[in-house]
Amino acid sequence: MIEIKDVHKKFGKNQVLKGIDLDISEKGIFAILGPNGSGKTTLIKAVLGMVIPDSGKLTVGGIPIKKSWEYRDQIDYLPQIANFPPNLKVSEIIAMIKDLRNRPGDDKNLVELFGLKPFMSKKISNLSGGTKQKVNLVLTLMFDSPIIILDEPTSGLDPIAMLHLKELILEEKAKGKTILMTSHIMSFVEEMADEIVFLLEGKVYFKGDIETLKNQTNQVVFERAIAHLLTQENA
Repeated sequence: MIEIKDVHKKFGKNQVLKGIDLDISEKGIFAILGPNGSGKTTLIKAVLGMVIPDSGKLTVGGIPIKKSWEYRDQIDYLPQIANFPPNLKVSEIIAMIKDLRNRPGDDKNLVELFGLKPFMSKKISNLSGGTKQKVNLVLTLMFDSPIIILDEPTSGLDPIAMLHLKELILEEKAKGKTILMTSHIMSFVEEMADEIVFLLEGKVYFKGDIETLKNQTNQVVFERAIAHLLTQENA
């Protein structure tokens, strides 16, 4: 579904991606992890076509993304920070996104699930951070695309909303979708992810399931296995 071959990206003198090779051909939930500055955001933006690699090849659904935009219709993307127009109402931003994508969206069920009905006529600027994140999730998950990219999806969510999010992600996985996500909440990653893609200094340092990671690092606890990767690299 997503194939990345020898992708490099430099910003000025800062080499962010240093020959990324990553093949995600199977369905499931893939957690892209790594410390700050490891290249996670740049990699995601490269998949979305928001960052143009200096070299290498990147295909989505078999389509080379260079000089192409149609492939993006296969992707639903949740940004870590959604910069909504502050003067728009929640109902207006939902209608605007549906109009921009020119596709029907199942927003009604999601609005009800996340308890957003009382906020539909309120302006985005008057919402709390957690409520904005729920709107962000509705805008992402109301479409039915084969690829979903979730950048820190749990940010600001209350326990009930977190539970609903987990259920939704598993439902999308059951439909045979490819889901990429980033998160700093290791318990969430451990519960949800089928595979871990760990980046360090612009390279894929580990790709595999959590049990394999634990075995390779000789750690029982997932968080300690991740910490061991960092400690090993620093050493």
